[in-house]
Amino acid sequence: MTYRPITQADTQNPASPIGEAIPDLSWYVLDADFNPVAQGCSGELHIGHAGLARGYHNRAALTAERFVPNPFSTDGGRLYRTGDLARYRASGGIEYAGRIDHQVKIRGFRIELGEIEARLQAQAHVREVTVLALE
Repeated sequence: MTYRPITQADTQNPASPIGEAIPDLSWYVLDADFNPVAQGCSGELHIGHAGLARGYHNRAALTAERFVPNPFSTDGGRLYRTGDLARYRASGGIEYAGRIDHQVKIRGFRIELGEIEARLQAQAHVREVTVLALE
């Protein structure tokens, strides 16, 4: 939903700029009450406008959770809640700050660390568990 050329300098920076929204899309970084966050503060990234999907196929509950009314639209538009944490940079761009649900991406696959922890914790001889994704 965004684009940005990556430079060699980007590989040295721990922060990851997302780039610019592609034409016909809008994005917002919002708090839990759907209010815009201040520059430098983290919130959930929401995407909306013409390129937005209608929802998830045969998953009405997930569609209702992720595709929400756009509070900034006067024509009944919707926003997609990405689950990504982001913040506005001083330059006006948006910087990726992690996941709300603690998912990590390994070789292109999204992994929910909490789910792995829960499965391990359910084992009879396991007292305590913590799962980390290391590079």
